[in-house]
Amino acid sequence: MTPRLRKFALTAHVTSSVGWLGAIAGFLALAVAGLTSQDAEIVRGAYLGMDLIAWFVIVPLALASLLTGLVQSLGTQWGLFRHYWVLVKLLVTVLATIVLLLQMEPISYIAGVAAETTLSSADLRELRIEVAAHAGGGLLVLLLPTALSVYKPRGMTRYGRRKQYEQRTLSQP
Repeated sequence: MTPRLRKFALTAHVTSSVGWLGAIAGFLALAVAGLTSQDAEIVRGAYLGMDLIAWFVIVPLALASLLTGLVQSLGTQWGLFRHYWVLVKLLVTVLATIVLLLQMEPISYIAGVAAETTLSSADLRELRIEVAAHAGGGLLVLLLPTALSVYKPRGMTRYGRRKQYEQRTLSQP
């Protein structure tokens, strides 16, 4: 990958990853407002907004983060299978994306109910708590790949050590 293309890919990855984290923070704020507000219009607006943010911001950013992360790892020295921290980031991102996609049905269901009726504080309480808890958990989970990107802890996989050995032996006269 050329340096210019690598920087573009890195910018796209950082933007989508940080955007995903920020969108979840906004989603969590709406989930808390939907749970705690006594104003029916605020509750309705919160759940309708959550549905829009989830479908049109969070899901695309999650998929973009996954895709750009793969491009970054495959197109740079870090590789996809050379370092444990890259593998952990990939695993966390894939799992977080799967959980997100599984949570889209309850989010849309709550939004549909909110659009048709006025939600009282008891209506769909468990489901609303579950959605808020998943948002909070998702926010915490996504801090792990962020920290791994910054600290890049040591530790190469067997594949990575073998590739490193091959490169050293090829470069020696």
